[in-house]
Amino acid sequence: MKQLPYWRLSLFYFAYFGFVGAFTPFWGLYLKSLLFNPFQIAVLMSLFQVARIFAPGLWGWVADHTGRRVHLIQWLAGLSLLSYAGVFFGNSYFWLFAVMLVLSFFWSASLPLIEAVTLGHLGDSFDRYGHIRMWGSIGFILAVIGLGYVLDFSPIHTLLWVVLALLIMVYAFSYRIPEPQIHYHAQDELHLFSIMRQPKVLALLAACFMMAAAHGAYYTFYSIYLVDHGYTKSQVGWLWALGVICEILIFLVMPKLTGRFGLRNIMICSLFLGFVRFNLIGWGVSFWTLILIAQCLHAATFGTYHATAVALTHQYFKGKHQSKGQGLYTSVSYGMGGTFGTVISGYAWESVGSGWTFTLSASFALIGCLLYAWLAPKIDKPAGSQIV
Repeated sequence: MKQLPYWRLSLFYFAYFGFVGAFTPFWGLYLKSLLFNPFQIAVLMSLFQVARIFAPGLWGWVADHTGRRVHLIQWLAGLSLLSYAGVFFGNSYFWLFAVMLVLSFFWSASLPLIEAVTLGHLGDSFDRYGHIRMWGSIGFILAVIGLGYVLDFSPIHTLLWVVLALLIMVYAFSYRIPEPQIHYHAQDELHLFSIMRQPKVLALLAACFMMAAAHGAYYTFYSIYLVDHGYTKSQVGWLWALGVICEILIFLVMPKLTGRFGLRNIMICSLFLGFVRFNLIGWGVSFWTLILIAQCLHAATFGTYHATAVALTHQYFKGKHQSKGQGLYTSVSYGMGGTFGTVISGYAWESVGSGWTFTLSASFALIGCLLYAWLAPKIDKPAGSQIV
């Protein structure tokens, strides 16, 4: 049996989510420092979601067609680094729009491709996925906490150099990943659309769309929201980190949860807790205890949700369709759903205020919960520790 390249995969996740931990919580603050209004910030932040609508599917098709997934990840990492360098040459709205659009086109495909590569190396040992993926969460925590403290005492422009360093790490670690062996599967003969039309696949995609939409305001305005209510940047960093610490813990116990409750029930519970979480954020910002509880619920709204979605996608898309399947999951959820939620939050933030914007986000999660409970088959592939 071929040895699992545990650390090579883990280091890539570490650097990848280190970038996410620096960019997602603090880039909105950088844009605000340039005096952009909430809608402009929402549009710029939504570009990463817009690119996820079509880029993961395109690059996933290229990866499955050529069979060289790791080679493609290396190219995308290099082009992302080159694209990002544009932020040092201008800071006007339209210049940053162009830079972030190009960056997002290359960057947005990296995660579904590395997920396909990781699952390809794991084979039937899906229970080890969480142990590899948790290193991405650790990278996120170190980046968001460390940068939070740095930005308390340094100008916001320091963020630009930290993000550059993390992208260099992503590019370097991409050259340490070995290519997995792609095995033939009977599903290879099926057309991609015939798989997508299955009710269980449609139910999953609908739920993923709504969960990503529910996070639109969170990923765009959460840090701004907290700072506006008197929280320091280091406190903001710790709150982001708390959510990801809970995410790590849930990754470690996901095999046991899956064996006991099954993927369908975990997905329904994750969506319902998303409804609870975003209402707590929207109306409990003045109460530390409620905000802490809301951040602990990240274990459900991302941790159990993402692990379940990736596992189900891997179940439904086999063989040569693996990269396209993970790309489709990313496109429909973080792409279409994320774009919808982010743009809607930009309108709502200015028109109805922050509290009702987060309540709107919560309603998306509740709709997703009801849709999935109604559409998803109650009896699917038996759940066990091997699923995740």
